[in-house]
Amino acid sequence: MRTTLDLNDEVLRTARQRAANDGIPLRAVVERALRTYLEGGPRKSGYRLRWRPERGRLRPGVRVDDRDALFDLMEGRD
Repeated sequence: MRTTLDLNDEVLRTARQRAANDGIPLRAVVERALRTYLEGGPRKSGYRLRWRPERGRLRPGVRVDDRDALFDLMEGRD
């Protein structure tokens, strides 16, 4: 089936280069990308950092992933 797509210039340039490097038509690159996306493709699960202090323990309610709240707590601004 034929269709028209408006693509970002850089994305199209990269896709054309990839197709040329792999020796396949641009159509195949686009189809592969769409199939991967539609099938749920390989998704990276989010990395979850678990905070463990070297000594002692974290105070209840301290969120080390919230920089502003952490600075407020360290400076005594509850």
